[in-house]
Amino acid sequence: MHKKDLRPVMFVGTASDVGKSVITAGFCRIFRQDGYTPAPFKAQNMSLNSYATPDGLEIGRAQAVQAEAAGVPAHTDMNPVLLKPTSDQRAQLVLHGKPAGSQSAWEYFMEKDKYALFEEVKQSFNRLAGRYNPIVMEGAGSISELNLRSRDITNMRIALHAGAAVYLIADIDRGGIFGSVYGTIALLPPEEKTLIKGIIINKFRGDIRLFDDGRKQLESLTGVPVTGVLPYYHDIHIEEEDSVAGSLKHRQRMAGRINIAVVLLRHMSNFTDFNALEKDERVHIFYTDNPAEIIAADIIIIPGSKNTISDLVAIKNNGTAGAITEAYKRNKVVIGICGGYQMMGEEIADPFGVEGPAGSIPGLGLLPVTTVLTREKTTQQRHFRYRGQEKICEGYEIHMGETTARQPAPLNELTNGSTDGYFLHARCWGTYLHGILDNDTIISDLLSQCDKSAVVKAFDYKKFKEEQYNKLATHIREHLDISAVYKALEL
Repeated sequence: MHKKDLRPVMFVGTASDVGKSVITAGFCRIFRQDGYTPAPFKAQNMSLNSYATPDGLEIGRAQAVQAEAAGVPAHTDMNPVLLKPTSDQRAQLVLHGKPAGSQSAWEYFMEKDKYALFEEVKQSFNRLAGRYNPIVMEGAGSISELNLRSRDITNMRIALHAGAAVYLIADIDRGGIFGSVYGTIALLPPEEKTLIKGIIINKFRGDIRLFDDGRKQLESLTGVPVTGVLPYYHDIHIEEEDSVAGSLKHRQRMAGRINIAVVLLRHMSNFTDFNALEKDERVHIFYTDNPAEIIAADIIIIPGSKNTISDLVAIKNNGTAGAITEAYKRNKVVIGICGGYQMMGEEIADPFGVEGPAGSIPGLGLLPVTTVLTREKTTQQRHFRYRGQEKICEGYEIHMGETTARQPAPLNELTNGSTDGYFLHARCWGTYLHGILDNDTIISDLLSQCDKSAVVKAFDYKKFKEEQYNKLATHIREHLDISAVYKALEL
């Protein structure tokens, strides 16, 4: 049955990196789930992350992700203008998927009103609108850059051409939500202001009920309804246009080295545990909660955590725990340090409410140990022998909890006569000792377990991504007034 035509919807922002790309992808999936044939559109993109379309042309990676969420092939009409920076002041212009020269920022933005380029953009939109319903548009940066208004081809100018219902997204996590939303709308001319149908507050942390008054105040100040408040999430993996975190930590595998994935926990602690590995030329270490990357790594390390139970719940919800278990089944090396060691066991109990409400939670079940969190914290320098070797190694303990095994199988013998950790076999063990990986004896043993010639069954990444798009759609449906959006799109 043919779905009735809807007017285009456009998601714009008070600033860059407020979540426009991901929310656009989410609505692409929502419309697809509801029986429509949506397609994404972003007039102009600036990114080094690009994608080759089925016909061998180039568009921004974000629009390729959105097309995937919409279930349609990526096409250059979805992103007719792509700017790929080549230096701080110059960028390659890609028009309809093909290079069209290099320009400085001055040359690009100061050209008279971008008339010719805007005509190309409008033609792309028109072609797309003739094939898909609805068009899900994304803006770029802020829509209230007054100095660029006459040259704008990607925000309200194209929204006016499309007759789109526009939703303004603001990132509450960065602060200044009232000034950014009110100021953005106040600076729009009347014909653009009438297109704004709702405000979306993104990345809210905490109890959403605490923002009820703020919601009413924003609506009173702007005269625009708040369509919803989206909570900050950690368990949905959607590829974003650019990632600031990627500049801080490696996020993917590297050929020719032993790849070590450190599981990225929400409350990860003791980053210094991996300083030695980061400098070891034999390995490539990266931090990730991407299940595909975890399964493909040679070694997986579950690090310490400041909130072990909360992080264990999170990795179970986002697919990371399943990836760790699958990696273990594929004979990958899996080890845990402190909180990571506790997670590898059969159960973590918190009878005194040390980390939250009293209770217990099943662990990953990789080691036959159980942990009880205690009120007392252990902080102790340690000297020890690793796996019965003669060389004395050094480390330290900082943890709250006692871990016991069904049958003793210690990893380390401490010089004070006690023991530490659990040794299942050379490819699976856990320890409370921070700094254990600063000892070359342990590093050499760890790396010797890797068989680079092993054949690994492919991870079904396509299936995983489909699951993430559906999770994102559910997240948006739960927190935004979707019926109000549909009403705004009625022709």
